[in-house]
Amino acid sequence: MKKLILAFLFAASTHVAISAQSDNSTRLWYEKPASRFEEALPLGNGRIGLMVYGDVYKETFHLNEETLWGGGPANTSAPPNTVENLEKVRELLFQEKWSDASRVLRNIQGANSQSFVPMGDIFIEQFYNSQSTPRNYVRDLDLTTAIATTSYVVDTVNYRREIFVSAPDQIAVIKLSTSKKGELNFSISGNTPFDGATVKSIGNNEFYLSGQLPVDINSAGNFLLKYGDEKGQKGMRYQYRIKVLSDGFVSTHPFIRVNRATEATVLLSAATSFNGFDKRPDTEGKDENETVEKHLKKAMATPYEQLRQNHINDYQSYYNRLHLDIGGSSSANKPTDERLKDYTNGGDDVDLERLYFNFGRYLMISSSRPGGIPANLQGIWNKNQRPPWGSNYTVNINLQMNYWAAGMLNLNDLNEPLITQIRNMSVTGTQIAKNYYNLDGWTTHHNSDIWAHANPVGHQSGDPKWANWSLGSPWLSQHLYDYYRFSGDKNFLAETAYPLMKSAADFCLEWLVEKDGWLLTAPSTSPENVFIDDNGNNGVVTIASTMDMEIIWDLFTNLIEASEILRADNDKRQKWTEARKKLYPLRIGKEGNLIEWYKDWKDADPEHRHVSHLFGLHPGRQISPVLTPEFAQAAKKTLEVRGDGGTGWSKAWKVNFHARLLNGEHAYKMYRELLSKSTLPNLFDTHPPFQIDGNFGGISGVGEMLLQSHLNEIHLLPAIPQKWETGEVAGICARGAFEINMKWTKNKLISADITSKAGNECTLRTDVPLKIKGASAKTKKEGAYYVTSFKTQKDKIYHVEAK
Repeated sequence: MKKLILAFLFAASTHVAISAQSDNSTRLWYEKPASRFEEALPLGNGRIGLMVYGDVYKETFHLNEETLWGGGPANTSAPPNTVENLEKVRELLFQEKWSDASRVLRNIQGANSQSFVPMGDIFIEQFYNSQSTPRNYVRDLDLTTAIATTSYVVDTVNYRREIFVSAPDQIAVIKLSTSKKGELNFSISGNTPFDGATVKSIGNNEFYLSGQLPVDINSAGNFLLKYGDEKGQKGMRYQYRIKVLSDGFVSTHPFIRVNRATEATVLLSAATSFNGFDKRPDTEGKDENETVEKHLKKAMATPYEQLRQNHINDYQSYYNRLHLDIGGSSSANKPTDERLKDYTNGGDDVDLERLYFNFGRYLMISSSRPGGIPANLQGIWNKNQRPPWGSNYTVNINLQMNYWAAGMLNLNDLNEPLITQIRNMSVTGTQIAKNYYNLDGWTTHHNSDIWAHANPVGHQSGDPKWANWSLGSPWLSQHLYDYYRFSGDKNFLAETAYPLMKSAADFCLEWLVEKDGWLLTAPSTSPENVFIDDNGNNGVVTIASTMDMEIIWDLFTNLIEASEILRADNDKRQKWTEARKKLYPLRIGKEGNLIEWYKDWKDADPEHRHVSHLFGLHPGRQISPVLTPEFAQAAKKTLEVRGDGGTGWSKAWKVNFHARLLNGEHAYKMYRELLSKSTLPNLFDTHPPFQIDGNFGGISGVGEMLLQSHLNEIHLLPAIPQKWETGEVAGICARGAFEINMKWTKNKLISADITSKAGNECTLRTDVPLKIKGASAKTKKEGAYYVTSFKTQKDKIYHVEAK
């Protein structure tokens, strides 16, 4: 059949377009198929990921399974003489011989982390009994149900595809249907980007593809793929299996062909042999065939409508926890890509801003589920055999950014994969600390993977400005403590978070060295940035970078609080307190900026994408306009110098920075920048290329504009922009284990309902005086703010109104 150029095929009718826009903030929709990955629509259940293109003639689905990574358990042995080389590095740094120190530091580098890779592509080639041009084409993704559809008309026949990936049934489902009996004709095939795969048919309506990965697919991307090594180790096994249930004629050869059907349900099951970060996937792996068969068999016994409803009920149990209305208007009756173009050209579309926010929540629910592994640089959606940066876990901000929003946006339980990854990394990281540095505690460096890779990467040739950054464990420990602060779960604090945090502190205490009466880090970097010292020399490695000191300050502060809550470790608390006092301090430079380096040096790139030295502002809590106004002003000056440009995730971070500075207008400006200049047609964030951290960082910034709770108080509407002058949010969460519904008008709070999940005392900061129903409250005035405190009872709701 002759295929016409799609650009001339699809003209969506007016009535279809109007029905498509019933809610401009919960639905992505388009009038033509995707022509590239950046236009396709993502589906996922945390484990299985699909990218849906929506072509009328040959539909394409990129298939991912979250555990399909190269390699095997991490090798934690160190190169020769790493402890001695560390001492040499420190000697050179104290002599300010930056380049010499960098050269020696390369000797303290091991192998690169492994890559997250695609399982393959699935194709549905559809055949028609008419040469008519398809019309009334619409493809969409409904964020309220996590279901993608493609619909169109050929001649007088309506065609529809409905696709979802179910978490409760662990299956991907594709329903094809027509409005006229016997008009559905299609074939299904699949492939994989890796050699040696086997394809077999089973009966007349099922086939599977199975294979085994190369043993090494490291994230550097410049090594040949090897399907076995000198020790006989092989890579991970994988399989996907497809079965078709239809009222038509179904055959296999070995792929599937369906003729003269009216409807068909395609079931897709996929699995790997991954059996844990410390188990070889070839000899100690799970039986992927058994897993695939188990899920497929269960789905076959379940009616389609029940599969669909199971999926919706599960998904909505997460998605419906929060609702945001920020007023405004939208570009009605326009596809999402056209709305994005209008917005980029300066148009107003508050519903697009809300759509991006809801899409970010959707992505988190779809890529990070309890029992799984964390969302990586691309969530769970990657089509490349050698993806950018290995699609791995980049621990100097990107992995953490993926989870900033989880607690505040009522998805705290979706942190579970990250918590498990941290626990795994503490195991390998303990070995790395001992083998590389002869230190106690645990550490992790720039990159990690499904195997909890923790060593400094680079194969002794990587640039130390990224390869040798060593403070992943204290930064990741912040997420452990924040999980407790949002949940109020003291058992989790005592049994999981606190021991891991203490071990990270053990490493930090031994990593720190004393100089001129201060404790500082050596070697030290400000990740991926370059300084110019007083003599005009460029350097990447120094001592006591501001970010290092802020991260360690954050860990010690959290541990001091945690030990008081648990009434534990008085001696250690004293040690952490004394060490915190001696940490090399924050300083303000001659231009009013927060100093990034050991001294007030210039940056080789003044507008560098990383703004690492503002960690203390966000996600830390060492700097704030409320408690440290002078350092907050220095942070503001730093952001002025850095500018509003950068990569997508960098802009997302700046949304959070400006919100923490209580500058709602600039936070909103950065949110617009993120959507306008760093967002792809399918609303994925772009570095470039696609990185999901910007999506998650952006919605974290929205949360920070609406509510902040990092300072042990709840600041309502701390940075609400003028454009969102009227609105409401339901289900947003605060540290201290509070859930909040609130309304505002003219940028002022009207009322709020606060649910106390743990019975903690509640302290509110607002710019209007409050009255609290159901509690006796104390209020004090602090500058332009009212600070209101009252005791609460667990599970009780307190109504708050502006006086």
